Amino acid sequence: MADPVEVNRAAVLESLPHGFLGRRGGVSSGVVAGLNVGLGTGDEPAAVAENRRRAVAAIEPAARLATVYQVHSPDCVIVTAPWADAERPHADALVTDRPGLLLGIVTADCAPVLFADPVAGVIGAAHAGWKGAIGGVTDATIAAMEALGAQRARIAAAIGPCIAQASYEVDTGFRDHFLTEAEGNARFFVAGQSERFQFDLEGYVAARLESAGIGAVERLGLDTYPAHDRFYSFRRATHRGEPDYGRQISLIGLPH
Repeated sequence: MADPVEVNRAAVLESLPHGFLGRRGGVSSGVVAGLNVGLGTGDEPAAVAENRRRAVAAIEPAARLATVYQVHSPDCVIVTAPWADAERPHADALVTDRPGLLLGIVTADCAPVLFADPVAGVIGAAHAGWKGAIGGVTDATIAAMEALGAQRARIAAAIGPCIAQASYEVDTGFRDHFLTEAEGNARFFVAGQSERFQFDLEGYVAARLESAGIGAVERLGLDTYPAHDRFYSFRRATHRGEPDYGRQISLIGLPH
């Protein structure tokens, strides 16, 4: 019997269909075995399509999935209807006020962030790797939600599975880039081995959200790197010398 799709949920988003999915419950095989939803992988297109169908079915079966072509940018787009795969805009966040849509963000160590103002009926999803995070992708998502009628103080956000500080080794140049933005960013780094540092991506993203003045921020505290059976990880695949890596998806929608 196949494993069911694993859905990790956030308390601050409990009033809406949503979930941070992992690799369990899919049909892909090989190094991307499981629920690989990455269109840019070398996986069989039919397997990816079936995995995406299963992902949607686990959250809101009647909904239509909307995703973007992610490029590690701070850019956010407003969605009124899903795009064809070849027509997806290059962006790393999307927002909507349309019921029946599921917004999807794919990750494999970067931080997926789901947003909602249930009173206004406005939701968002952001892909926050370090480049997008420092570039302001979460701020852009909040601003786009406000343009649709959301109120900052009512917005709740949850940060899903991403690479944790214990697993995220970086060099001095990486750290200096963050210190140039703000000296206070030093708190997101701890000394590692051989003049290296460990970076707290989840903590940095949470701090950006909190400083934006939204109503609630939740961290799921799930590390993608060590949990081979639960999550895909770009860094883990790289360290193992694997030729490809899968992507998991995080979804949020408005009920019909």
